[in-house]
Amino acid sequence: MCGIVGFTNKIGDDGTVIEKMMDAIRHRGPDSEGKYIDDGIAMGFRRLSIIDLSTGSQPIFNEDRSLVLTFNGEIYNYQSLREELIKEGHCFSTNTDSEVLLHGYEQWGKEMLPKLRGMFAFVIWNVNTHELFGARDFFGIKPLYYSETDGTFMYGSEIKSFLLHPSFKKELNETALENYLTFQYSPCEETFFKGVFRLLPAHWFTYCEGKFETGRYWSINFEADEKPSLEDWVDKISEVFKDSVEAHKIADVEVGSFLSSGVDSSYVAAVANVDKTFTVGFGEDEKYNEIGYAKDFSKYIGKENISKVITPEEYWEAFPKIQYHMDEPLADPAAVALYFVCKLASERVKVVLSGEGADEIFGGYNIYKEPDDVALYNLIPRPIRRCIGKCAEMLPAHRGLNFLIRRGKDLEERFIGNAYIFSEKERKALLKIKTDADDAKDITKPFYDKVQGKDSVTKMQYLDLNMWLTGDILLKADKMSMANSLELRVPFLDRYVMSMAERIPKKYRVTKENTKFAMRKAALAACPPVTANKKKLGFPVPIRVWLREDEYYNKVRAAFESERAAKFFNTERLITLLDQHREGKYDNSRKIWTVYTFLVWHEVYFG
Repeated sequence: MCGIVGFTNKIGDDGTVIEKMMDAIRHRGPDSEGKYIDDGIAMGFRRLSIIDLSTGSQPIFNEDRSLVLTFNGEIYNYQSLREELIKEGHCFSTNTDSEVLLHGYEQWGKEMLPKLRGMFAFVIWNVNTHELFGARDFFGIKPLYYSETDGTFMYGSEIKSFLLHPSFKKELNETALENYLTFQYSPCEETFFKGVFRLLPAHWFTYCEGKFETGRYWSINFEADEKPSLEDWVDKISEVFKDSVEAHKIADVEVGSFLSSGVDSSYVAAVANVDKTFTVGFGEDEKYNEIGYAKDFSKYIGKENISKVITPEEYWEAFPKIQYHMDEPLADPAAVALYFVCKLASERVKVVLSGEGADEIFGGYNIYKEPDDVALYNLIPRPIRRCIGKCAEMLPAHRGLNFLIRRGKDLEERFIGNAYIFSEKERKALLKIKTDADDAKDITKPFYDKVQGKDSVTKMQYLDLNMWLTGDILLKADKMSMANSLELRVPFLDRYVMSMAERIPKKYRVTKENTKFAMRKAALAACPPVTANKKKLGFPVPIRVWLREDEYYNKVRAAFESERAAKFFNTERLITLLDQHREGKYDNSRKIWTVYTFLVWHEVYFG
């Protein structure tokens, strides 16, 4: 795993600037560094050594040195691709997966991308034509950002490296702030830094003489196959997942695994047969501490579990540093817990496996059960449901009303992913600034349009796979692991697993009894029933409890009353949210945390 940076347009002190940019992402690759500079580009690389430890440094060149590559990620099928390319006459100077990308691009061009199996973000510079070609993996496991300023095009694994280029103008994108208040992450292509964009998952780009082009090379396509039985699907899941885990274990260093009480990480740890598992939790309450479950399961599979209890003091003290590493504000409290489990693991291994992606692929979120749970209410004609919902919206907030409000809206109106923090009306009232941010449903509409006619669960999964997974789950997975110089691999997020899972009928994904129905049955071969059938808990963090304690209430209140907050928000509304929560009138913890996260992030980057 590595970090990459680069920029076009010679500026006179290219070497000094590219080294500063590389230093900004040193945590992504502390083992070695490399750079390439010519009259058209400066490219930088930081390496975390995983495969071919002795000769795998970058940049890497082809035979005549006309192509230069920097690459972040892992290609799990590189050995078979290497053999194919050797038969075509290509000569290799290393045993790395990196060099396979270079010769693969020579041989197949853009058509190389669908052949790959792995997680990746890479760029290739053509010395003769001065064209940049880059791509990002199928699901967006690895990040890649880009920006063009005054004729200089820059790219990198993390935005923070751009801040060190003399041409870059640091400016807050206020539109991103308004969208973030609803989604709890930045959901659009343009980031919180104006003029900085993320390359979308499964996309490539070219840049030459000021012209930028991009395109998609792969898409998810849910087409249910009703012919196989449940037992057949269970066998298919077991087979393809074992194959993916084996591929994801390829490394020249020791591989560990994260472990919670849930089926996803347990299934990974059991099938992978790693030596060590890692777990974190809070306090002694089982609602917030899964260490007991994890230790019992580790004993069941005969592995060592290493754990840590995170104190509130540690959590809050680390938060500014975590927002620095995140690049953009992310109001998912689990990101901090992930930071600590990555830190714990990095003290003993360089690579860990994790269960991200199983919920989106196999239908694991509890919210996916909602369509079945309210089937009887949906028998009421839609116009009547909408009328009831409108009336409920005008009443003072009360338990039970939210059900009527949600059921009065179509799925496309009410579901924007696993987090819906502030409505458009709420965020407009909260913000002092005015932006041209789109409504949430306008942002999600392109994805819903692609699954018209599908059942509600499939629509929700498709949206989460394209937005929530990349914007929240994988963002924190990459940034928190790399902050600790740890490579995190996700065997559920494999194109072969996805091509199988997208054919599983809805009835085998989500039922009234449970989520991930077929996958849980597959996990029974490796996990005890209590683990395979356990209801999804998530990564619980006691934020709602802490915000009612004097120390943390006062800490957040000070932030809400600051000049920084007053620049963006109507602060009296912030204080009302905080006081209502402390008094137990409402659980406003997610809303409070979303605003507080932004203020901490803004102080880190603009303070």
